[in-house]
Amino acid sequence: MKALRSVPLLTLLAVTSCGIPATGVVEAGGPASGTLPVTPVYFVENGALVAMPRTTEQPGDPEAALRLLMAGPLSGERRSGKVSTEIPGTPTAMAVPPATDEPGDPPSPDAPKVTVKGDTMTIRLPAGMVRLSGTGVRQVVCTAAAAYRLTRPSDATVTAEVSGGGWQVRVSDEGCPDR
Repeated sequence: MKALRSVPLLTLLAVTSCGIPATGVVEAGGPASGTLPVTPVYFVENGALVAMPRTTEQPGDPEAALRLLMAGPLSGERRSGKVSTEIPGTPTAMAVPPATDEPGDPPSPDAPKVTVKGDTMTIRLPAGMVRLSGTGVRQVVCTAAAAYRLTRPSDATVTAEVSGGGWQVRVSDEGCPDR
């Protein structure tokens, strides 16, 4: 019995006396990190919607996802001719602005605005946005609904009311790819 009690002590002594000196903190690059948060943004490939993963600081935020959509496909995707969009440029012909300039500032009037009540999503695009094609509307609805579902998974169909520049349509996310 006495021999069994000394086994852990012998193991400890063997490990601590192996001749490896103790060291302090070793600085070797940045902190460890996991995968970057992504949100699906829907573009058009060969006439069909396809989800393209985009990194975001705001996963689950439909407005942030729509800003990524309005920025268009990445330059490499455009050049390859594989991915396009039915979303026209912003009315000001400038890059889509962030939702706010500084914390606490009101949202920019040129940024998309999304509100959700139950399973109904209201999407207001920037004033002056020309009427979107059916595919363009589906890009908006699928992108906003997919982002929303990242943090609020549900099997329920989301009905979206999309408006901008004096026009309005109502459609669901039922036919969105990967739904």
